[in-house]
Amino acid sequence: MNGIIPRSKAKGTDICAFNNKYYIIRSDLGCYMQTSDLSKGSDICIFSLHPSCQNGDHYIGGDSYFHIIKGNSCRRVTSLTKESDTVVYSLHPSCQGGDHYFAAHGYFYIIFQEKGTYRRTTNMTKDSEELDLHPNYSAGLYFWGPANHKKTGCYFLKPTSEWGVEFCTGADLGEDEHTAVCAVHPDVLNFLPGGLSVTKGPAIGMWENIETITNDSNVPVTWQKKITKKVGYNKEKMTQITQNWKKETSASIEYGELAKLIAKLQFSFSAEYGGSRVGTENESWKEATEEEELLNFQLKPKESLYLWQHKLCLGQEPVLFCCNLKITSDPKPPTSPARP
Repeated sequence: MNGIIPRSKAKGTDICAFNNKYYIIRSDLGCYMQTSDLSKGSDICIFSLHPSCQNGDHYIGGDSYFHIIKGNSCRRVTSLTKESDTVVYSLHPSCQGGDHYFAAHGYFYIIFQEKGTYRRTTNMTKDSEELDLHPNYSAGLYFWGPANHKKTGCYFLKPTSEWGVEFCTGADLGEDEHTAVCAVHPDVLNFLPGGLSVTKGPAIGMWENIETITNDSNVPVTWQKKITKKVGYNKEKMTQITQNWKKETSASIEYGELAKLIAKLQFSFSAEYGGSRVGTENESWKEATEEEELLNFQLKPKESLYLWQHKLCLGQEPVLFCCNLKITSDPKPPTSPARP
């Protein structure tokens, strides 16, 4: 399968809107994406996420501030890239424990999907009114408000379907009034957790036969040969996902490193979200190069041996050529995963 990881399963990740822009926060990457249009992928820029703004449970845009909820308190800031004008306050009990938060037209909205309700308030330190949530909003993965804080309504990201990844606009959380359905642009999808499984394909581990050795004689022989294998990360292919992103000058991460980190995380995700649950910490993530290795074998008469190298792909595109080889007498690829 492939799909976007819900906010509830990706701590420190969220989507919000602020000052006519949309923001995708990725604490696990240490940065966030800003764009003027999620469906067109316009004006994309990557910024560093200040450490004090990382690992929030929820991120809310607004008229003049970002609001970062962590536990039962909220941190109000004017910037996500630096420590500035920070105010921390406790949430009113009625505003705590929401599944999603967003702001629109001077109100904060707190969605409780399992309960089928939402709350609305102008101040999250005070009590809020409880209203019924329409069932069509119960499957939203992310919610955010309009980029213009004076507008009403909300946006929510739908689970991946045969139409790809889409988001809806809704006028009222209590009514089934979706005014538009839009596809998320691939350049934006690549930054969302699980997005590479949609744009590139799910993570696949496969064994490639790089050499076959056969003793055609009737006597045992010793075989010695240098074999060549490619080891490392397919940097050229993966940096293509960042080619339409502009990096803000103060952003600390380089494009090549960012693409690499996004790929690493994609492999670590579960199969439900297009990953393979494979840890790649012990593999070489340097740019792929050709390496030689000297091998020695004793082959029995008429015996064949097969040399296999493991590689990790996104769809059919090789991303990581693993270090270790496996040698078998079976012409079929091994079924066990690689062990670096």
